[in-house]
Amino acid sequence: MICRISEEVLNPLHLSLRILFKRPIMMIIGYRAIARPTFSLVICDVPAISFCKPQLYSSSMNGCRFMRFSCSVSGRTVSSTSLDLSLSKDNSGNEGLQRQKASSSLYAHPSLSQIRSEKAANRARVYDFLRGIGVFPDELDGLELPVTVDVMRERVDFLHRLGLTVEDINSYPLVLGCSVKKNMVPVLDYLGKLGVKKSTFTEFLRRYPQVLHSSVVVDLAPVVKYLQGMDIKPNDIPRVLEKYPEVLGFKLEGTMSTSVAYLVGIGVARREIGGVLTRYPQILGMRVGRTVKPFVDYLESLGIPQLAIARLIEKRPFILGFGLEDRIKPNVESLLEFNVRKSLLASVIAQYPEIIGVDVQTRLCTRRDFLNSIIQLDPIGFGRVVEKMPQIVSLNNTAILKHLDFLKECGFSLEQVRKMVMACPQLLALNLDVMKVSFDYCQGKMARPLDDLVSFPAFFTYGLESTIKPRHAMIAKKGLKCSLAWFLNCSDEKFEERMTYDTIDMEEMEVESSFDMNSLLGTRTDGSDSDYADDSDSSYV
Repeated sequence: MICRISEEVLNPLHLSLRILFKRPIMMIIGYRAIARPTFSLVICDVPAISFCKPQLYSSSMNGCRFMRFSCSVSGRTVSSTSLDLSLSKDNSGNEGLQRQKASSSLYAHPSLSQIRSEKAANRARVYDFLRGIGVFPDELDGLELPVTVDVMRERVDFLHRLGLTVEDINSYPLVLGCSVKKNMVPVLDYLGKLGVKKSTFTEFLRRYPQVLHSSVVVDLAPVVKYLQGMDIKPNDIPRVLEKYPEVLGFKLEGTMSTSVAYLVGIGVARREIGGVLTRYPQILGMRVGRTVKPFVDYLESLGIPQLAIARLIEKRPFILGFGLEDRIKPNVESLLEFNVRKSLLASVIAQYPEIIGVDVQTRLCTRRDFLNSIIQLDPIGFGRVVEKMPQIVSLNNTAILKHLDFLKECGFSLEQVRKMVMACPQLLALNLDVMKVSFDYCQGKMARPLDDLVSFPAFFTYGLESTIKPRHAMIAKKGLKCSLAWFLNCSDEKFEERMTYDTIDMEEMEVESSFDMNSLLGTRTDGSDSDYADDSDSSYV
């Protein structure tokens, strides 16, 4: 039953009435409001347990009228009071009272415009805080941010504790959209459990801050499982992630799987893949058609067989990271400019693949000018040196000078030193102490003249205890007179065969050795299960 109160009786008063009804059944309490400028009615249904007749009281005070209902339900008293302020005939006053009534009502909700206005005010305060510490929030529009400055301050402080600076945050301001408890802490805990060193977190996040947006279960764990499926040892997983954190953002069925499949297809042994990826995980992010295949095709065009390229990648996978257009091709052109013969480009690269990735132009110019000033080595001779030992580009002048001085101290003339360097440039990179011992043995025990060493300077590259002494003992026992090249420049099997000769066959003498490309195609001697160390050419620096 609805009680309707006429406007003539209440005039412009606003009343809120609670009416209790006697009903034989349980009713659900419901509220219905009729929005009219001068009329408000609320209906309330309550359970009919046992109650007395409701009583209505009416009073007025200071121009206000009070309406009060009172009744007793199951021994409890329920009452309701409705207050309406006296109204003015002024329309502006009516609007103010309407707003006051709406804000004081227990059942009133803020309007959509009010919510938007409050959010805008909160965001403005957060933006002011960020600008105050030097962060530019321009890219944060549309991103859900904390509603209070305190929460945003907590995020910034946490990032600072991780070692990230304001510059780092400005490089990727979207990191401010990550919750400390929901995003940052779970991700960092997971990386720590994998074995990623805390000392590397700062650099890790600088390179790949997007990881803080990731889900451990959905995004990170599947990638780790995939890497383990590539035969990367569990102990090596954290090292892989430290070297290449971006791998955590790749799709499993995309670039990672195709690049690995291509390498296996050109001859990289499947059992070597784990080691290749451990040493250079960036391969997982390389596109086959854009990076890997053009690299392989170009080296093939220089004369390196595809299987030899596969072996080079197994040993030095980082060569895939050399830019083809901006580094490799210009370096090859530089080698030709410095008198390296085109037919020997393949041999040069196969001996020292790093040469296609360094600043060849500058280094070759420096080494050529230095050798010319010390031993008067002409440009053609320098080209022969590079062909036989391309590592010359990574030697420093101080090391070269020490070796040249040693040869001069041994009694070799400048012309002899130049000839020896052209024939065996490896002399410039050998251990000086070992060279001294070998030289003393050659001059003393073997009683060889200096000219023998000038004719075969590679003598210094053979092991004294493992090769020189045993073979010399056999030569002396048979009473043979032969050159250094005849009894050294051959395999053990060939030397044993020569020891059966009654005379020395001069045609078998190999005065000059050269790099054999087939050595890359032979059976692997290194095991794939060994721990992989970082590649470096520090021995030539």
